[in-house]
Amino acid sequence: MLRHRPDRIKTVAAVAALGAAMLVPLSAAQSAHAATARATAVRAAAVHVAAVHVANPYVGSTPYLNPDYVSEVDAQAAVDGGAAGAAEAKVAGYQTAIWMDHIGAITGDSTHLGLKAQLDDAEAQAAKSTQPVLFEVVVYDLPGRDCAALASNGEIPATAAGLTEYETQYIDPIAALLGNSAYSNLRISAIIEPDSLPNAVTNQSKAACATAAPYYETGIEYALNKLHPISNLYTYLDIGHAGWLGWTSNMTPAAQEYAKVAKATTAGFASVDGFISDTANYTPTEEPYLPNPTLQVGGSPLDSVNFYQYNPAFDEHSYDEAMHAALVAAGFPSTVGMLIDTSRNGWGGPARPTALNSSPTTATAYVAANKIDQRPFRGDWCNIQGAGIGARPTAQPYGAADPIIAFVWIKPPGESDGDYPTSSHTHGDPHCDPNGTQTDGNGGTYPTDAIPGYDVPAGQWFAAEFQQLVADAYPALGASTGGGDTTPPSVPTGLTVTGTTGSSVSLSWTASTDNVGVTGYDVYRGGTRVATVTSDTGYTDTGLTAGTAYSYTVDARDAAGNVSAASAAVTATTASSGGGGGTGSSGCTAAYSVSSDWGSGFNAAVTVTNTGTATTKSWTVSWSWPGNQQIGNLWNGSWSQSGASVTVTAASYNNAVAAGGSTGFGFGGTYSGANTAPVLSCTAS
Repeated sequence: MLRHRPDRIKTVAAVAALGAAMLVPLSAAQSAHAATARATAVRAAAVHVAAVHVANPYVGSTPYLNPDYVSEVDAQAAVDGGAAGAAEAKVAGYQTAIWMDHIGAITGDSTHLGLKAQLDDAEAQAAKSTQPVLFEVVVYDLPGRDCAALASNGEIPATAAGLTEYETQYIDPIAALLGNSAYSNLRISAIIEPDSLPNAVTNQSKAACATAAPYYETGIEYALNKLHPISNLYTYLDIGHAGWLGWTSNMTPAAQEYAKVAKATTAGFASVDGFISDTANYTPTEEPYLPNPTLQVGGSPLDSVNFYQYNPAFDEHSYDEAMHAALVAAGFPSTVGMLIDTSRNGWGGPARPTALNSSPTTATAYVAANKIDQRPFRGDWCNIQGAGIGARPTAQPYGAADPIIAFVWIKPPGESDGDYPTSSHTHGDPHCDPNGTQTDGNGGTYPTDAIPGYDVPAGQWFAAEFQQLVADAYPALGASTGGGDTTPPSVPTGLTVTGTTGSSVSLSWTASTDNVGVTGYDVYRGGTRVATVTSDTGYTDTGLTAGTAYSYTVDARDAAGNVSAASAAVTATTASSGGGGGTGSSGCTAAYSVSSDWGSGFNAAVTVTNTGTATTKSWTVSWSWPGNQQIGNLWNGSWSQSGASVTVTAASYNNAVAAGGSTGFGFGGTYSGANTAPVLSCTAS
């Protein structure tokens, strides 16, 4: 399955159609930039403080806006004017990444700032900001780049000499700039080589990919070795998207491929801060009306239809969670973060379903009626008609416990994916031809779904595409009354454990409320989604290990795809014996609540409930703080804290808790920033 991220080389001619108004601010910004940056650097040098390497650089940071892209958007908005122009202008306020997609991009050209100039601008912004400034950059110029497509083939050949060129003329100067101490207070998010390593798993039957794969591995290893030592830089490797690696047969070897490259670096797994999916692609973040890929309709599971071809990853959220688990199983730490590029995967507009349609009687018809991804084929990737801008760049969109640490806009909306071969476009890709077709590898033939009537080279401004992306954005970019609900449902309440066996935990909760209607609840075990259920009555998690503690959270989801702003949380321990909490079984739950909070300190209480069938001899509650909370004193228990990890054991006078009974402890603590509640784990003996 192909996924494409096109080149971003631009020329003055490419933007001339938008008028001189676009070029004037670019030239003015270019000419004024150097003097301003030098003056700011002098002022800032004396107070320059290096940024601390944090778990999630997107939390508590201020975005840096690429002035080149802002100028493109502003010029288009000025041309269109009216309500459309007002909606388009809003796009300029969101961060997009800066693409180093050819060696010349490092120094820039007459209309586009080079990397140093962009960093100087970011540093000037940082000098005025009370928060760290986040700078996003894409490293994208591997030897034999994009071996499975044509529109974004790179400038460096897949040869030994090409690898040397990549290392010395591309990575080395980029690393030297990003590692300059003048920029050490910035947070730099580096997206490493989109569309690369998955080809070593799925496209080795293509000669170009078989030749390029060793250079991809060695080149990325070299890039990580150069970039990871920069303490304020965060590395994110591209993992394709759900429609490419969602099958287990692709996902598992892909995770092993990433582990192979990471282990070859000097720092090993520590050289990778995380991963990014859907870069420059269109796979929806959520398929709100298709939460269960194995749902049987007309005797067939939904994932059996041609659109999915037994790929159970219908959306990027479920794909990223599954890939995160696969990467952790391959050796990566569970702390690696996942990013989703939502710049073009919104799928708003009139074709978007607004409610579940349960009337179709075949799996194919059911999927067609309810999927928001309007492509005829998931492999379509070039300038897709009907696509819209997706969720805005957001840190921790599913809360601190979820592995997805941010939504980002890596692909700048409105820049073309590529052209197709004609007499005047000799370097192009047939997948970008609106009149072309492509196959799924199983005998199916589909249209490319490219926007008809245009042939715009990769990376150049594509006005008609930008207009469509804004018009079909979801949530909408227009006035707040213009559609696109963004209000999340209420947090599920009353989450309790209603029963345990040696292999199952039964949960129940109180229904959430929402202005457009709750469509389901996401149930997480230990941070991994195990089910999406439509019932308000609860869920039974099966196939568990006897005598083991499990933590659960539940989020509500509404018809617009919004997720509740926080999660209900509970812990449970399965019975030591295999049946129904048999004779003498032990287990407990722990419920956390804050009794008072004054901004820098707080008091909290934890209730411990015996869910077993015998009186406990002792109990232990443990958790890991999602923030920087520190316990100062604790009563009714013995405690220890190491970093974020806390363990509390029973006191001599409250260790024995009768079956169904409760006890508890309390403590006082301090914090700065957010005081997010932890997920507790309780064990009893």
